[in-house]
Amino acid sequence: MKYMSRTCQTLIVGSLSLMAVRASAQSTEMASPMTMPQMEKMMSAWPMASKDAVMFMTKKYGAPAAMTSEMAMWGKTGPWKRTVVYGTEYAHEFPAHHTDVMQQWVDYKAPASTYDELAMYDGSVVLERTSGEMSARCDKEGANFLALNLADEIVRGKRSAADARKMYGEQIVALTAMKPAPYTERLMFSPMTNTNDPDQPVGASMGAMRP
Repeated sequence: MKYMSRTCQTLIVGSLSLMAVRASAQSTEMASPMTMPQMEKMMSAWPMASKDAVMFMTKKYGAPAAMTSEMAMWGKTGPWKRTVVYGTEYAHEFPAHHTDVMQQWVDYKAPASTYDELAMYDGSVVLERTSGEMSARCDKEGANFLALNLADEIVRGKRSAADARKMYGEQIVALTAMKPAPYTERLMFSPMTNTNDPDQPVGASMGAMRP
């Protein structure tokens, strides 16, 4: 399986994000959505987890706004700011073996002092301070709901990383047994606005150097 560098992946996601926004804003000027045979051809070499994630998203939210041989992207859908399904899977052993293929973002602002605790909780939850976003990358939407709901509780001081990991496992066990697992059903925190943080110059001299 071919892996991309994080920098390359970020650039591609950024390009696809722009494409997705344009597709949403100019839908009347765009060509017809990609057909299923076209999507299947682009996904022919993808692992099954990635194909399953694309099929789930397409059934629930419609065809992707943009797609390449490396990934498929949706813009604003339901509670998500954007969603990317990767054609590359990343092995993840928490809470049990699976592969991460689908990353979903929301606008979110958390104190920088909570970042270490969040990193200890789940390596597939990512806080992006400058853009003011939080994302989770797993194999299913329900698992991403779960990951972000528990991350929010860590930020609010309701749980420690250890307690959140324990709760995560319990919810996955319940979901697998087809028992109630409310943390996997939806985002349980309110949407945020004005979450970006441009930070500040190191000093006046640094500020003067900016164009």
